[in-house]
Amino acid sequence: MQDNELKNGQTVPPQDEAAQQAPADAPELPDLDLSAELAKAQAKAAENYDLYVRAVAETDNTRRRASEDVAKARKFGIEKFAESMLPVVDSMEKALEASANEKGPLKEGLEITYRQLLSALEHNGMKCENPVGLKFDPNTMQAITMVKDPAVQPGCVATVFQRGWKIADRVLRPAMVAVAQ
Repeated sequence: MQDNELKNGQTVPPQDEAAQQAPADAPELPDLDLSAELAKAQAKAAENYDLYVRAVAETDNTRRRASEDVAKARKFGIEKFAESMLPVVDSMEKALEASANEKGPLKEGLEITYRQLLSALEHNGMKCENPVGLKFDPNTMQAITMVKDPAVQPGCVATVFQRGWKIADRVLRPAMVAVAQ
């Protein structure tokens, strides 16, 4: 059945479509200032773009910091274990000094074990510092005493009491030294 046709077969004259859609007493829409609306939309778009750029930058910074943290963890993850191994190295050095006049398989075994231990530590990024004759550096050395030694220039290391250790250029233990006056 058509819209213009009634049930009893009579037809209603067609009305204007706009009149059918909007009631006769509807207020007329005000004229919109399209340029102001466009300016608002562009400002909002610029604000959203700025927020987007900042979010991307923050994400990149977070990713970079996380990557650096992982690299540091890999590089220095052995640090606590290495610190606990240094007294073992010191004890082995003292044992080798005490057995300097000894000969035999026990001393040979001690020397081999000591070399293997040093090799394992160096393989994992540790480096031994023996600064005899070098200028005193308070960043990597700890001065225990000052001595008069004409063979060593003033301000240089005359004696090393305990060697220092670094792990990946970070001081693990400073060298304990005597500095010439």
